[in-house]
Amino acid sequence: MFKKWGIISILGLFLVACSNEKEVEEVIPVEDTVEDIAEEVIEEPVVLPYVAPFTGIRSEEEQTQRPIIVTMNNHPIARPQSGIEQADIVYEMLAEGNVTRFLALYQSDIPDVVGPVRSARDYFVDVAKGLDAFYIAHGYSPDAQKMLNARVVDNINGMQYDGILFKRSKERKAPHNSYISKENIFAGAEKVGASMEIHKIPSLSFYDSVEGAKIGTPVSSISIQYGSGASFQNQYTYIPESGLYERKTGGDITIDKESGEAVEIANVIFMEIPHKTIDNAGRQQLTLTAGGKAYLFQAGTMKEIEWENIDGILVPIENGVPAKLVPGKSWISFVPTNPGLENMVNYLP
Repeated sequence: MFKKWGIISILGLFLVACSNEKEVEEVIPVEDTVEDIAEEVIEEPVVLPYVAPFTGIRSEEEQTQRPIIVTMNNHPIARPQSGIEQADIVYEMLAEGNVTRFLALYQSDIPDVVGPVRSARDYFVDVAKGLDAFYIAHGYSPDAQKMLNARVVDNINGMQYDGILFKRSKERKAPHNSYISKENIFAGAEKVGASMEIHKIPSLSFYDSVEGAKIGTPVSSISIQYGSGASFQNQYTYIPESGLYERKTGGDITIDKESGEAVEIANVIFMEIPHKTIDNAGRQQLTLTAGGKAYLFQAGTMKEIEWENIDGILVPIENGVPAKLVPGKSWISFVPTNPGLENMVNYLP
């Protein structure tokens, strides 16, 4: 009997030992699983394959839209403008006297409505031609009319399509009330047989993020004064939390009329360009081919750079190559050589 129970006890101990060994073996795969999870967490982020040509923002799909440029009214009673928030680039320049107008460039995002739309100048047409953009305006100077009639650039104009493609707002008085919708932009392109596929890629260069741009003289606030009044005094304030700039004109934040959202700018650029007054109305003639001095503000810093006309496109240049921009929207202001950058643009640390 003792032997029988002894054998049973030995067998029991053997089974317990086997069971313990089995439990130890089962722990190993759990440890391996933890290591696998840790390896997955530190994998490199996926880099999106396509870069928007005018903003440098990456996306999953290639953006093949032809750029669209709209002459936008900037008279004080034309503010706030519609569609200004969605422009990839806004060019601001004198139209006559001390009144500025915008050339709003759309490629990555086209708003449902844009305006007020205002008349063309010959140098507006030159900018659009250099970018191979589809150009939209309502009215023209004599020189611009000749260029548009000669089809120097694909375009539609409110003088021919007022009440058809261009609609008048009852909220404002002419000439500050002409608007065009996204639908009518494409309808207009079809009317004149204009391709809306991009064929010319700009010579612009971009950082991977705002962090790479934090090299330069620290600057938190920038201002430029067109004329003597407050209506065309523009101020740009850097917001460190977003890495972007807020814009004010005449003391009011620049917002989009449709969305109510403030314009947010990644790069603020000033290009010094020769200007000449050519008539009693104060219309200007600009030389856009020679290049010159420029200021670049980005990521809370300032650099003194240059600009060049490269194949018709005005490009910021640093050390002989296109200056790198922060991914996002840019605002480019044309500054007359007289009085010049030093006298018109002020900035504070």
